[in-house]
Amino acid sequence: MSLLDLASVRAERQAATAQPRKRLRYEEMISFIENLVADGNLAPGDLLPTQAELADMAGVSLITVRRALEELERAGRVRRHQGVGTFLAKPRIISEPGRSGGLLSTLRQSEEEPPRIGTRLLKLVRGAPSPALRDALRLGPDDLVWQIMRQRLVDGEPKILETAVIPVALAPTLDLHKEALTGSLYQLLADRYGLEDHAEEQYLEVSAADADERRLLRLPARSQVVRLRGLSVDANDVPFDCFVQVYPALEFGFYISGATSRELLRGPVTEGWDVTPEPVAQHRAGERPRARRPGTPAGGA
Repeated sequence: MSLLDLASVRAERQAATAQPRKRLRYEEMISFIENLVADGNLAPGDLLPTQAELADMAGVSLITVRRALEELERAGRVRRHQGVGTFLAKPRIISEPGRSGGLLSTLRQSEEEPPRIGTRLLKLVRGAPSPALRDALRLGPDDLVWQIMRQRLVDGEPKILETAVIPVALAPTLDLHKEALTGSLYQLLADRYGLEDHAEEQYLEVSAADADERRLLRLPARSQVVRLRGLSVDANDVPFDCFVQVYPALEFGFYISGATSRELLRGPVTEGWDVTPEPVAQHRAGERPRARRPGTPAGGA
């Protein structure tokens, strides 16, 4: 037997006789909570005992309970709300962001009955795009854009924040259709302005939620969100929508099918996609400048 073979045999013997790793206290606490849920027939949305009650029931410290709940929350199995308590999490909503159609067609849930979708219009302003937006939408230095911010509701709960930026030249009277912005934006763009989504590219990242996102999505402190930036073009390869969608990271899963990239998103997509609102005095009802295609010089065809 060679020295290599002898070493292998010794390693196998040591592995066979090795004792299994002793579980840490917080891991035992996780098992305790799982058994508590099973024995109590608790369902998603049910409130768990308080941290103090769990510590007393399991005979462990509050530190151990907090660590166990942190791990369960990180795994998406519980939701903790400051001042309220800890709840069993509902199954993740599966989103297919690359799928065409309205929000309902891009969401998949385990329930047989489809979710109820609602929309709140938070803001509609006209203004000057940031350099990154101007580049993505291929706009000229004087071109203006609409910025539309909406809160999307799933079964009555705020779940997604959406911001869309659309060239004013392509949808000059968009502010006259505010009531329609509580429905499908893409249906409105197609029906009123002939803008139909022919291709998209998207960039997805996970980051900490800011204060506004936590407030509008009712998220606890230190929550993570999935931030999806995208660009839509029509059949003539004209970009007409830069959009950002924000999802609570622990409540959504994403299904993405492969496709050949067309490199529609040019330059860094993590730079600010900001809009500087136009002074109200320059945007009064009834003022309608002659629309031109984005990037066409003033006075051009």
